[in-house]
Amino acid sequence: MSTKIPKVGFVSLGCPKATVDSEHILTRLRAEGYLISASYQDSDLVVVNTCGFIDSAVEESLDAIGEALAENGKVIVTGCLGAKGDVVKLAHPKVLAVTGPHATDEVMEAVHQHLPKLHDPYSDLVPAQGIRLTPKHYAYLKISEGCNHRCTFCIIPSLRGDLVSRPVGDVMQEAQNLVNSGVKELLVISQDTSAYGVDVKYRTGFWGGRPLKARMTELAVALGELGVWVRLHYVYPYPHVDEVIPLMAEGKILPYLDIPFQHANTRILKLMKRPGSSDNVLARIQKWREICPDLTLRSTFIVGFPGETEEEFEELLEFLRVAQLDRVGAFAYSPVEGALANELPDPVAPEIQQERLGRLMMLQEEISQARLERKIGRTLTVLVDEVDEEGAIARSFADAPEIDGQVYITNGQSLKAGDLVEVLITDSDTHDLWGELV
Repeated sequence: MSTKIPKVGFVSLGCPKATVDSEHILTRLRAEGYLISASYQDSDLVVVNTCGFIDSAVEESLDAIGEALAENGKVIVTGCLGAKGDVVKLAHPKVLAVTGPHATDEVMEAVHQHLPKLHDPYSDLVPAQGIRLTPKHYAYLKISEGCNHRCTFCIIPSLRGDLVSRPVGDVMQEAQNLVNSGVKELLVISQDTSAYGVDVKYRTGFWGGRPLKARMTELAVALGELGVWVRLHYVYPYPHVDEVIPLMAEGKILPYLDIPFQHANTRILKLMKRPGSSDNVLARIQKWREICPDLTLRSTFIVGFPGETEEEFEELLEFLRVAQLDRVGAFAYSPVEGALANELPDPVAPEIQQERLGRLMMLQEEISQARLERKIGRTLTVLVDEVDEEGAIARSFADAPEIDGQVYITNGQSLKAGDLVEVLITDSDTHDLWGELV
């Protein structure tokens, strides 16, 4: 009988929610004694966690699967692309198994079938926080899975199902384990963070010997007591979002909201099946900033949605001029297989989509640059991500990893990743800040 410890290679694609799925699978693999290999050649098989949201992501995922097959030959596929019928099997019939997203048990069953595990009480041991793909000083904390919305441009509910909120005690225990392991920043994620607990009617759980509701506000309060940065992502602008702004003003969680507005025109929002109106949103933004002047707002928008007129696009530009959002991501609408928006009339020509996208991003660059210039002369607390001979690269409260800007510390050579330090901001550009240690 072979005594060689089996090794599994891993490729993780897609959004932070997929990253968390990957972390769960890696944790199970290590808990059962498998080693994780960084190369195809040194792996006994490879797991590829895919994304299937838009065409470019599908292509990237299929390419990754093909590369793993060519380099290793034994591949298990999981993730959102696996939920899209036989797409994977048709493109790559030699894969060993295909599962959908958040399918740790199914992935492990496939691994057991094709690479039986050894029992080793030493290699079975894993830390309480599990195996993470992020740096040691920050981690994603997924509080729910799926979504109850039926946005016409999106197929996430068909891939990941309806909203399923995690028990609040489980969420808090994972957060505490992460903090105990040295994590300095918790990034709260889900498909719809504001809806946390709706499916279980805000069921009361327990944490630290006291009752705690499974609801976004109460969860934010509890997380804010752990003594680390807490950043909220994917927050729909429901009325109760107003409740977390005072927490930000009091310094209990970071003054940062990631809200996917998607558009400003009422007719387009209705076609998208999105909630809200621009007038209401602008009034709320003004109120939020009165309560918390340091509030950073990030959002995403779709331009060239089917039927969008020039006047409706101009309304979106005017919304940006008034809203003065700090960070914006924008995308030209592209049909996603299975999305209801594909059936809408009057598609916008690709060249017009790109022209509108360019105008929007040019305007937003001016807004972002002006808002960053206001920080010159201020002293900010920043979290260091990496250090080299030129200094340190860090992030402020206004910067989520990988999607927002950075703070370059010119005299930060003595720092290390995970340090929280005070920096005097001396310069800025469209996306980033420069500063010196105080």
